[in-house]
Amino acid sequence: MSLFPDGAGPDPRAALGVLHRVEDSPTGPYILMQSRHRPDLARLPEDYGTAAVRDIGPLLSTLRSGAHLHFRCTANPVRKPGASTRALYDLPAVVPLTGAHADEWWMRQADTAGLKVLTLHSQPLDSATGIRGQRGADQQRIRHARTRFDGTAAVIDPDRLREKLIDGIGRGKAYGCGLLTIAPARTGEGGTRT
Repeated sequence: MSLFPDGAGPDPRAALGVLHRVEDSPTGPYILMQSRHRPDLARLPEDYGTAAVRDIGPLLSTLRSGAHLHFRCTANPVRKPGASTRALYDLPAVVPLTGAHADEWWMRQADTAGLKVLTLHSQPLDSATGIRGQRGADQQRIRHARTRFDGTAAVIDPDRLREKLIDGIGRGKAYGCGLLTIAPARTGEGGTRT
């Protein structure tokens, strides 16, 4: 958040639409970040590494129904049981999902995002942790179980997909969850080019 101006309100991440994800590569980790406001890369430490800004507007404008694409999203799949279910089974307010339950969660999220999933591979990741609140009694330890979802999909509703690409998916966005990225599928990979 240090790359953005101060004064963005009580929840600057949401106000500026900042989403991010850490990816591993053969040359080491890198950060993908997306926002509604252009980051000031001059605020990075001098020896931070290589940084570049790209506009996703052209990608968003080419989305059309029926196009096939690859997707990736590291997300926090959870279920929020009702009060009576929580009391009956002594469950917390938010239950992390894994395995087939996480996959079912993703299928619902993808549908809401205007996608029809064609292939899916999910992989559990280490939990994202942090501290929420001011120092002292208000502090709360936060833990977000994470799963990475990769696969191919057909675009069913380009407008809903644009919205989810900009707003992100699910909870834990401040902790590297929710950034949905897409790439066109080549001809022969189950679809046409976008």
